[in-house]
Amino acid sequence: MTSLYQSQQEDRELLSQLDWAKTDGLIPAVVQNHLTGKVLMLGYMDQAALDKTLSSGQVTFYSRSKKRLWTKGETSGNTLDLVAIDMDCDNDSLLVQVIPNGPTCHKGTQSCWKDGKAHSFIDNLSTLIASRKGQDPKSSYTAYLFDRGTKRIAQKVGEEGLETALAAATNDKPELIDEASDLIYHLLVLLEDQSLSLEDITANLMKRHNAAKQA
Repeated sequence: MTSLYQSQQEDRELLSQLDWAKTDGLIPAVVQNHLTGKVLMLGYMDQAALDKTLSSGQVTFYSRSKKRLWTKGETSGNTLDLVAIDMDCDNDSLLVQVIPNGPTCHKGTQSCWKDGKAHSFIDNLSTLIASRKGQDPKSSYTAYLFDRGTKRIAQKVGEEGLETALAAATNDKPELIDEASDLIYHLLVLLEDQSLSLEDITANLMKRHNAAKQA
């Protein structure tokens, strides 16, 4: 995926306020998946690593063991495309928003933290939905939907979309919450049925937004 990072000059001006002296020249940088909110890893940047990250759009750290700069994925290919970067209230740490290309951890997992610890509820729900594929249709409603096939799942999305719209049209907020919840659930099932996820949808929305800003 092409990097969505575009605010290089603005970020350079903001990050010029970093307190390098407080951290002995190495700033801790927490890396977060911009699409899912998952915390992926912690690295350290010196000024040269930060400059390279901003200029290239590829997240680069200072390796404390190798005593040199290293761009994430330079050997594995699992790079981190920069989307946004910001500092905390004390000007001594960074939050780096990225789109990862493959697993982030050297152990082959998405995150350097234990699986499940940094997931949103939607992530966990999507994982649960995926686990229902191929199960006994009598074991759960989700398994039943997968067993009925794409047309039935798509039909349910259409039905729930209409009911959501009707609830909004009648200004029935409790009903709107219920129907919107049903709609999102069935949409997640449909996406899983098509081997897609909300991450794919979010990436597409970001791509459109990025194109609109350039128009």
